[in-house]
Amino acid sequence: MKRLEFTTRIQASRDKVWQTLWGHETYPLWTAAFHEGSTAITDWHVGSKVLFETPEGDGMYSVIDQSVPKEYMSFRHIGELKAGKELPIDERTKEWSGAMENYTLKEIVGGTELFVDVEISDQFAEMMGAAFPDALENLKMLCENGVTGDVISKLKKNSGKVAS
Repeated sequence: MKRLEFTTRIQASRDKVWQTLWGHETYPLWTAAFHEGSTAITDWHVGSKVLFETPEGDGMYSVIDQSVPKEYMSFRHIGELKAGKELPIDERTKEWSGAMENYTLKEIVGGTELFVDVEISDQFAEMMGAAFPDALENLKMLCENGVTGDVISKLKKNSGKVAS
């Protein structure tokens, strides 16, 4: 298991960054860097399950471990999704089940600093290490410029697929 860390500065309020990170319409836009059309299905409450899904229904299921609105969100990843179904934990999944993904927002002069740290299996570290900077650039564009035709066009250039 590896730990990856990413930081970006966004010229927008913590409220705007928070809403863009977890908004129903904006989440799929910034996460297109991982897989176009990705969604997060949850009620966003501590202890609730989150289904991080591709349009094909693949991905992973997790639990919201902690949430302090506009400051901190923490996910504990549990298992894998295939075609919309939660798979039982197997030997491969045991390698990363329990891994954490954390988002910390700090107010700075002129906006927000976002710090992301993720625990990731060695198998996916290189792919996620390459995709996360693009995802955060997508997030920055959305927060600073809004959801416009130009921004959506640029985001499509940053879309990719991270194999599951």
